[in-house]
Amino acid sequence: MTRIISGRAGGTVLDVPPKGTRPTSDRVRESLFGALDSADLVDGARVLDLYAGSGALGLESLSRGAVSADLVELSAPAAALIRKNAERLRGAGASGTARVHRANAATYLESSSAEWDLVFLDPPYDVSDDEIARVLAGVAPRLSVDAVVIVERAKRSPAPDWDAAGLEAHRHRTYGDTTLWWGRPALPPA
Repeated sequence: MTRIISGRAGGTVLDVPPKGTRPTSDRVRESLFGALDSADLVDGARVLDLYAGSGALGLESLSRGAVSADLVELSAPAAALIRKNAERLRGAGASGTARVHRANAATYLESSSAEWDLVFLDPPYDVSDDEIARVLAGVAPRLSVDAVVIVERAKRSPAPDWDAAGLEAHRHRTYGDTTLWWGRPALPPA
């Protein structure tokens, strides 16, 4: 069972697509959002959740005070489920705006002019490193100055190619078979 961990809609159960997605576990989300909250990166943030699946990461952000979340998912059934989960969250008291986009991540980024403060990339484990690099390159010009990008991958996967996207590695942490890599916009040369 996947649920919202904390915030205005804490405890709200989320529906998960029956196949084709790998929801971030409650344990990993709890650790991730504990770190994000302690760095004051969620409240008031504009969030992008790519490869959204059930929408758990973007919706958790809304529950914790993000002002908006763009949830991007290619699968039509999963996108419909995210809409349903967003309505459930709204009914539980979350106030931010959830926008669900049924699209390929790279294609969505090519057509969007939005700017984000917090970005989640949680692709299926079989998505290639090259595709992740393309998506990161598409995200980079749309980031606010203090933005954070979180990439979730299998522990055995290599670190994202931050440099190719004009980003820099910030930190990483492994939880069982999952690693979270944090990146930020690269600082201009001194």
